[in-house]
Amino acid sequence: MELAMSGAREPAGEGKYILALDQGTTSSRAIIFDRQARPVSMARRELRQIYPQPGWVEHDPEEIWETQLGCAGEALERARLGARDLAAVGITNQRETTILWERDSGRALGNAIVWQDRRTADQCARLREQGLEDEIRRRTGLVLDPYFSATKLAWLLDHVPHARLRAERGELAFGTVDTWLIAKLTRGAVHATDVSNASRTQLLDLQRLDWDEQLLDWFRIPRAVLPQIVASSGVVAATHPDWFGDAVAIAGVAGDQQAATFGQACFAPGMAKNTYGTGCFLLLQLGSEARAPGKGLLATVGWRLPSGPASYLLEGSVFVGGAVVQWLRDGLGLIQTAAQVEELAAQAPTSAGVVLVPAFAGLGAPYWDPNARGALLGLTRGSDRTHIARAALESIALQSTELLQAMNADAAALTQLRVDGGAARNNLLMQMQADLLGVPVVRPQCTETTALGAAFLAGLAVGFWQDTAELDSLWCIDRVFDPSWDADQRESMLHTWRRAVARTRDWVQ
Repeated sequence: MELAMSGAREPAGEGKYILALDQGTTSSRAIIFDRQARPVSMARRELRQIYPQPGWVEHDPEEIWETQLGCAGEALERARLGARDLAAVGITNQRETTILWERDSGRALGNAIVWQDRRTADQCARLREQGLEDEIRRRTGLVLDPYFSATKLAWLLDHVPHARLRAERGELAFGTVDTWLIAKLTRGAVHATDVSNASRTQLLDLQRLDWDEQLLDWFRIPRAVLPQIVASSGVVAATHPDWFGDAVAIAGVAGDQQAATFGQACFAPGMAKNTYGTGCFLLLQLGSEARAPGKGLLATVGWRLPSGPASYLLEGSVFVGGAVVQWLRDGLGLIQTAAQVEELAAQAPTSAGVVLVPAFAGLGAPYWDPNARGALLGLTRGSDRTHIARAALESIALQSTELLQAMNADAAALTQLRVDGGAARNNLLMQMQADLLGVPVVRPQCTETTALGAAFLAGLAVGFWQDTAELDSLWCIDRVFDPSWDADQRESMLHTWRRAVARTRDWVQ
């Protein structure tokens, strides 16, 4: 399939700003950026997490839409702006989360299955037993895991009454969250996903950038339910005038981690960033060639600009990053706000041997073990809440370090790591990360790089910014965290961590 753009339309008005819609796992946000890539207005609304049974995670699709639309309106109102002040809208989203809806009514046929959901582990095991794992990995760049959309969509088609038959007749539409938002913003006129999100479904051929008929057959997905694939930067459609008072071009779309990599100006091969959100996502720029990833890593499409080939990324994913801090707050009650974890952890010079492995939803890269479960190890009578808090922060840095070590075996060693996401504001965590990696950790002035990446992609499409060189000039450093540990300290801590991880593996029988 040729990457296409449909519903192209000129921006509504003067166009001095870009509106970025950032729909994440735990919240929906909207940020308005000016030509200097500075946030001028922001709004955020939390998203309810639904846990029907152990290992299952869901969202209400209507709540996704309503919170995202509400944030956009609130951000515009705070800035005293309207549709005619916007050059374009960019969309970035939690990836792999799977939604099924009726084309005619736009009504979702049940809750979204979130990327963290593990209900299809048995389906993945069956495909593995059929000997399909290596070929699926070769075609898609992805490991066979419930993390991705394909088995989630198959589950919905099997469990929603009459869904499979209706999908084959073309009555239903599947989408990741970007597709759902585009459909809602256009009142159902456009059913599209960008190439970066398409690459996370496990249904896309990474070389041809098209839906793969063999994969559709293996996963039992009718092609009629799939969206059109479009470029990440380009006018896809126009918003319906009802939403912002006039039509605005939707001109940039990318999955959250690809958008964050773009927002970090990682345009040259060998550059890398790590996002510290609900999970942690470390991505390394590979350039225009899709390479087979090493063990435990993923190859994914980064983005495609209005001209030129697609850019590819090497990726490692940690399922539970910042979410471990939420667990300290909501599950254990050790802190009242997430921001308090840094102060609490800083009260202990070390974790005193306490190790927390937050495998609450299994382990991601480089282990890919859906049957692992969390563990708190090394407790003594002297262990207290400060040690647990410090171990929680260390777990985020340790998981990310393992990802980078796997990448170093697959590519040239990094000289620095660019960081973003909510937890990147935690200075203690960033210093831990630099110490464990042994390379400088660089935090930009604007840590809202996921939204900024969506804005950059949209802005390039409509001429708001001219090229990536201009975008690179807008990226500014806030702080550099230099490593202070020697190699022996790093290896000692990693050795203890790996012993702890080994005790969590294959826990669920």
